[in-house]
Amino acid sequence: MTNRTALYLLLLLALLAWGGLLLFTRFVPPDSTLAFVIFFLILGIALTCTLAPLAYAFSARFLTVRQYRPNVRHALRQGALLALCVVLNLLLRALHSWNIFAAIVILVAAVVIEVLSLARK
Repeated sequence: MTNRTALYLLLLLALLAWGGLLLFTRFVPPDSTLAFVIFFLILGIALTCTLAPLAYAFSARFLTVRQYRPNVRHALRQGALLALCVVLNLLLRALHSWNIFAAIVILVAAVVIEVLSLARK
């Protein structure tokens, strides 16, 4: 699968995921734990599929050097890490446990994971 096809597929999945999230929040009341789990799962998928093409475009535009060539797999990992940061912060916020130190720890953990995965290459 080429990069262009993968990006178009991600954009299509993003539209479907955002539409599914809209329909889910419209028709399902947030009464149970399962509703919260499904909401955050759909939100994570929607954010990943939205942020991955943005990460690819950003790295293709600004980070093109000889050693680093952007590809969809790296962009998908970066989009998933950003989506995980957002979802974890929102989950902590929904549980009334969010603070700035937790947000910084989540962000630093994502940066460390990204640096380790780039250093492994």
